[in-house]
Amino acid sequence: MSKVCQITGKTAMIGNNVSHSNRRTKRTFDVNLFEKKFYYVEEDCWISLKISAAGLRTINKNGLDAALKTAVAKGHCNWNDIKFVM
Repeated sequence: MSKVCQITGKTAMIGNNVSHSNRRTKRTFDVNLFEKKFYYVEEDCWISLKISAAGLRTINKNGLDAALKTAVAKGHCNWNDIKFVM
C-alpha cells in the first residue's frame, strides 16, 4: 500500500498549481503519512502501521483495537496488511 492511511483510508488528492498569471498546472496533494509502531495489547506484540496524522488522532481518541476494527470493517486495511514486528 502506498500513500494510503491504513486507519482513515485517506489518499492523495489531485489539484492545480495556480501561478500569479492564473496559469494552471497539475499537482498532487499528498497525505501526511508516516510509519509508526504500536504495542497491540490484545495480541501481545508490536505492529507497524502506515498512518496519517488524522489516523493517529483517531487512535488516541478511540484506542488502537477499536480503530483497527473499524478500519478493517470499512475496508481501509486488511489484517494481512498489518506488519507484526518482532
